[in-house]
Amino acid sequence: MKILLIGYGKMGKAIERLSLERGHEIVGRINDENQDLLKTIDVSSIDVAIEFSSPNAAYENIKTCLERGIKIISGTTGWLDQYEEIKEIVEKKNGTFLYASNFSLGVNLFFTINKFLAQLMNPHDQYKPEMEEIHHTQKLDAPSGTAITLAEGLIENHSLKNKWVNESSDKEEDLSILSKRIGSVPGTHSVTYKSPMDEIEIKHTAHTRDSFALGAILVGEWIQNKSGFLSIEDFIQINH
Repeated sequence: MKILLIGYGKMGKAIERLSLERGHEIVGRINDENQDLLKTIDVSSIDVAIEFSSPNAAYENIKTCLERGIKIISGTTGWLDQYEEIKEIVEKKNGTFLYASNFSLGVNLFFTINKFLAQLMNPHDQYKPEMEEIHHTQKLDAPSGTAITLAEGLIENHSLKNKWVNESSDKEEDLSILSKRIGSVPGTHSVTYKSPMDEIEIKHTAHTRDSFALGAILVGEWIQNKSGFLSIEDFIQINH
């Protein structure tokens, strides 16, 4: 598989290392210093673009790839206010795109557990849900995309909460997400249900970025014969 890396930070370098170990080829590396290369690179040499850039660059990166006929998957968070616009471009161009807030298999299983627990806890209003996410100090957006996905899954399945807020809140309808930026933490997410007498907590802790990077590569391999506006659920359903 011939991969174009868009974003060459810690995630991009982890994807490169694991891709080479799996026998794939990196045909280009795009970052802030050579952004214009995306508009001129030979698309016939690219099987898939894997995009982990920054919130302010993601939309244009994805749009350019779709307009040039490059299959692209993205794990960049913080740009989802333009999500529907990308969906329209995919449909118009008959393109191939998959976004995931997190490509780790463990995290995606955690999403499912979170929804199920929210259903179980829904009748028991003495338990108040809240969330916490911890990431490294270089992460630009807060809350994380993973935390937002968890929050949306909880709200869909729990009648007590109808919106999330990125702060501590005493309002009954608010789901509080507490964001912390500490050291080099790859990512820790917890969902807690607290009552006056006890509490229930589920937590996912990433020990290395490799789980995210490998997941993105596996999706890249899977997406080769796919088209359309895809989701990580499409991938997991077929592969597990």
